[in-house]
Amino acid sequence: MTDKLPHVVVVGAGFGGVAAIKALASFNVKITLVDRTNYHLFQPLLYQLSTSVLSTDDISFPVRAMFRKMRNIDLFMAKAVGIDGKNKILHTNHGDIAYDYLIVAAGATNNFFGMENVAKYAYGMKTIQEALHIRNHVLHMFERANKQIDSESVRRQMLTFICVGGGPTGVEEAGALAELVAVQKKDYKYLNFDEVSIKLIEATDRLLPMMPEKLRNYTMKVLKKKGVEVMLNTAVADCSEDGLTLKDGTFIPSKTIIWSAGVRANQLVSTIGTECDKAGRIIVEKTLQVPGYPEIFAIGDNAHFLQDGRPLATVAPVAIQEAKLAVRNIGELIKGRSSLQEFTYVDHGSMATIGRCEAVVSWGCLRTGGFFAWCIWMFLHLLRLEGTYEDITVGTKWLWNFLSGTRLGRIITNIQFD
Repeated sequence: MTDKLPHVVVVGAGFGGVAAIKALASFNVKITLVDRTNYHLFQPLLYQLSTSVLSTDDISFPVRAMFRKMRNIDLFMAKAVGIDGKNKILHTNHGDIAYDYLIVAAGATNNFFGMENVAKYAYGMKTIQEALHIRNHVLHMFERANKQIDSESVRRQMLTFICVGGGPTGVEEAGALAELVAVQKKDYKYLNFDEVSIKLIEATDRLLPMMPEKLRNYTMKVLKKKGVEVMLNTAVADCSEDGLTLKDGTFIPSKTIIWSAGVRANQLVSTIGTECDKAGRIIVEKTLQVPGYPEIFAIGDNAHFLQDGRPLATVAPVAIQEAKLAVRNIGELIKGRSSLQEFTYVDHGSMATIGRCEAVVSWGCLRTGGFFAWCIWMFLHLLRLEGTYEDITVGTKWLWNFLSGTRLGRIITNIQFD
């Protein structure tokens, strides 16, 4: 009898996909979640994994455990590779899945804007593997610089850390790296930390463009106090294993270029065959349906939705709100109704942390920076984490970091043994 139920397939276990499944909990449907991994990743805290604050299990939660009380859902762990909208089939590397309704919430990848060398040599930060790669690499740089006693230029190259992108991820990564350097000072007795340099590069004239000017200026002030060199109106032209080349011809020697300058939709969405924007996102209808395929809904990083003349940002709150409306409209289609609700995003504000005891928050009339904003940021992130274990362990580690400044996760895990 279950096989006769409408089959809703959700691609992606990110914020949008998880919100969609939770909204489907009360529906009499069969649900299949398709994802390459078996966990939900809390991406906003990846930067803390990359800078040795948190561990992998602090920011991820097993999908099957998350939905174990829902008897009408199953996880199909596979890579979705194509969508046949005409025949209502999702192609994966482990077989095809027929659907009645499809929610595409497959997330995004790093956008290197066609710069092949940047894609080859820069470090992205969209997955656990990428964040661990950054952590291992950064810790390795201190170890190698500590052994490089003959060449100051080589040491400086190893100890120059560049973050590209002035959005929340770039700001948070740069601030966290500066605090990691402060911790490392206590352990490396013979390393000259005057040779360490942290640079935050942004192509436009402002950091955190979603913030009011007062909080942008505050962010700049805090970053500079932490020792981060902020370079605005600075565009990247090329990259190599030895450093970064700017559009004005300047070359910055560095072994560490962390890229957070943009995202691109998962290539899956392009297989539908409808119009996409420059970032690979499907230009959806007001109901979040894919033009020509009323059974397919695209949300989050995979949807180009215009509101007030601009496409909505690729952030978690947008994906979550879109997921709820997509599910509501699927419910209407199941009932045979053709009049669907149009999506309107309600912006509840934005926030970003700049490091320990420092954050900026902009919520309507509340626009503040500093310790109070940091407390708000911590509280809301703990609320959004999945699982009691994550809440307890992350909260405990944050408290310990607040009291002592210690980074317990400074473990190099990619050492090869003979």
